[in-house]
Amino acid sequence: MTSIIAECEEVSKLYGTFAALRKVSARLERGRCYLVLGENGAGKSTLLRTLAGLLRPSYGKVRVFGADGSNQGATEDPMEARERIGYMSHATMLYDEFSGVANLRYFASLYRGRDCVSPEDALRGVGLDPSLVRPVGQYSQGMKQRASLARVLISRPELLLLDEPFSNMDIGSAHQMLRLLDTFRTEQRTIVLTTHQRELAEPLADFVLTLQAGAVVSLEEGPYAKRGALALAATGAAGSVR
Repeated sequence: MTSIIAECEEVSKLYGTFAALRKVSARLERGRCYLVLGENGAGKSTLLRTLAGLLRPSYGKVRVFGADGSNQGATEDPMEARERIGYMSHATMLYDEFSGVANLRYFASLYRGRDCVSPEDALRGVGLDPSLVRPVGQYSQGMKQRASLARVLISRPELLLLDEPFSNMDIGSAHQMLRLLDTFRTEQRTIVLTTHQRELAEPLADFVLTLQAGAVVSLEEGPYAKRGALALAATGAAGSVR
C-alpha cells in the first residue's frame, strides 16, 4: 500500500497582507519525485521551507512521516523531525574558508547519535574529490552546488527538499546530479525540487506540481511515472553515479 511521507492540509503562509501560500493541500508518497514549478514569487521556496519545518504555516497543517506503511497519512510536525529531512536552499550553507571535507565533518558532528554517511563518501557520491584541499570559497558554482548537496545527504534524509539544485551548473554536472537523485528511488526516499529548468528536471518527475500566486493550479503525472527509467535515458541522464 502507498505510504504517505508528507502532507499539507489547507496550508496558507501570510506575511502581513501578502499570501505566499494559499490553502495548499497535497499528499506526497514515499519514494517519489515531485517537481514544483511556478514563476518567481509563486510560493515554491516557501512551500519547501514549510515542509522542512523552517517556517510555521499561518493556517493549516503540515505533517511528515507516517507511522506505518499504510495509507493512513503522515503524523509528525516537521519541526520535530528535522534530522530526517534534508533541505538544500539557494545558499550553499557552507563555510568558504574550509575545504569540502572539513565542512562535511563539521556538519556530521552536529548529528549526534545518527548514522551519517562519511564525509568522504558523501563528496564522492556527488562527484567531488574528498582529498581536495582547496577552500570551498574557491570552488566553481557547480562544485559549490554539489558540495551543498553532499552536506544535505550526510544525514541520510528520507525527505529531500531541493530549491533550484541545478543553478549555475553546466549540463554535465546537472545530469550527474540527476543520476544521483534517481538512485534514491531504490532507497525509498522522496524528492521535492524546484527549478526554472523544467526541460532538464522533468524526466525525473513522478508528479509535476504547479504553483501560481501561492496556490496549486495543477498536479499532473510526470514523465518518470509514465515511462520509468526510459524518461531519463532519453535525456542522456540515466545510469548510476560512479
